Order: sequence, then C-alpha cells, then structure tokens
Amino acid sequence: MRIHLHIAAFGLILACAAAHAANPVLKVADPHAAVFEKAMWVYATGGGRSGEFYAWSSRDFRHWEKHGPVLRLDDVPWIDDDGAPRHMAWAPCAIGHDGRYYFYYSVGPQNPTPSRIGVAVADSPAGPFKDSGKPLLTGGNGFEAIDPCVFHDPKSGKHYFYAGGSDGAKLRVFELNPDLISFAREVPVKTPEKFTEGAFMHLHKGRYYLSYSHGNYRDTTYSVHYATSDSPTGPWDYQGAILTSDHKHKGPGHHSFVELPGTSQWLIFYHRWNDRRGNGPYRGGRETAIEKISHAPDGTIRRIEMSDMGVELPRR
Repeated sequence: MRIHLHIAAFGLILACAAAHAANPVLKVADPHAAVFEKAMWVYATGGGRSGEFYAWSSRDFRHWEKHGPVLRLDDVPWIDDDGAPRHMAWAPCAIGHDGRYYFYYSVGPQNPTPSRIGVAVADSPAGPFKDSGKPLLTGGNGFEAIDPCVFHDPKSGKHYFYAGGSDGAKLRVFELNPDLISFAREVPVKTPEKFTEGAFMHLHKGRYYLSYSHGNYRDTTYSVHYATSDSPTGPWDYQGAILTSDHKHKGPGHHSFVELPGTSQWLIFYHRWNDRRGNGPYRGGRETAIEKISHAPDGTIRRIEMSDMGVELPRR
C-alpha cells in the first residue's frame, strides 16, 4: 500500500544518522510492512508459539520491538468449525483506516479442510486484535484462501482485497465494504502469468503494480514477479521476475513494498533462505530482509540484488 504521510511523521527514522540495517532484520517469514504511528511495522508468520501472530516495530530499521501476540487463534470463535485437529497461523497483513487497524490473516490447514482467511480489528497497530466473528473467505474448489493483501486505492477511495495461492494458484479480488470486514462484491479477474501466491498491490506514479511469488517456497524456484495495469483489478501486463535466487540467498518471496514517507524511495520487505546450498528443498527457518528498489524511466522495476548489508536510511 502507498503511505501518504508528511516527512515529519516519519522524522524519527529520517533524522537518524545514515546507517545500514543489516540483513536479515528478522527471523520470520511472509513479512507485511506498513507505516503506522511514526514507525515501520512488520506483521509476519512465526516469531512465537504456533497459532499466534506477532508484530514488530522500528524507527531505525536496526532495533525492532516485538509486540504480541497480537492475535491468538485460540481466541477466534470460528476456528474449530472445520473440525481439523490443529490449525496454523500464516501470512497476515494490516491496514489502518479512520483511526482503527484491520488485521487479515490466513488459517490452515488446506487439507483435508479448506483454508480460511479471517479479519480482526484493534485500536492500536500493536493489538490486541479482536476477530470479526466469522471467516472473511473460505477456500475450496481449486482455490486456496491464503495470503491476504488489502490495498486502498487513492483514485477511487475503495479498498480492494487480494488472496489466493498454491492449490490451483488462482488469484481472487474483492471490493471491501466501508466496514473493511465484509465484501461488497467479487471482481472477476484473470490470474496473471506465473502467479503462485503472495499477491501485493501498490501504486506508483498512477500505475498499478501487482507483484507476487512464483514457484515452490522451499527451493530455488521461489521468486518475485510482477505485472502492471491501469486499474487495481487488471487486465495485467506481465513484466517478469525482479527477485530471484543467487549463490548465497535462496527462494526469495512473499514480500511487501513500502514507500518511505516524504521521500521517493521504495523498499521491498521479503523472506529468503540464507546460506543454503543446492536447489532445495530447504529446511529450517526463513528470514526477512529489506532492499531498496528503483524504477527505470519507463516505470518498470529494476532487478533487485539481494544483500547482507541491507538498506541505508537517508538523512533528513
């Protein structure tokens, strides 16, 4: 999502002496980053007990404060309605609107019961978030309800919801009602080329960028691709891969983009497997890294090189 804040709102970050935020910054996966309350916030998979979600905030990208659990699946009233013996907490995202914060999250398993996506609300980005009382979206029939992303379109004022992934690799898009906890309608879309999961939408200079993960998250095929459009719901013009494995860092993906307020600098938050050999499958934990991104004069995103140095924050 694009964040429209005055530079002073993020001044604590930009006032810092220029310093590198070394990668990886967090030992979690599926990072969704957003600017809330003068800080950078990350919501992710992992970082605590199974069935719990946590958040991290930072004003300098080097020191991260852990919050939570911001939501426990044990506190979700519908969690056991599918009869599954255990549930997993995956791939959240969050958005602020009218002084409240909305937290969208994936609930597994996918098999033998369909995956589901819930939404919870809080008065603070640190939670605790209270579930809305029912699933927002349930998978099935070749659609996996995972990896939610919510985008506020400044052109129309509408909020759009994107989800879908691995089982069938199908993308679905919905327009949200003003309450942000229910759908106004589903918008029929064509799944873009090489889409697997982890959709993310952002707007840059009037152009809509739909980015997503492709491949298997446990091996070198996992990568970030994108497509562009004149609309937040397509049709999509596939642009290619922008983040792929290298000799040291494998399987980069499930990312989010953030524009530093008051600057023209965009960042990508993503997870990867560090220091792995071969093509996979890999075991262990994925870790979150941050890189700068840049656009060519025609608006295309230049290829992103993974680093251990990380990003250098600008001086104000």
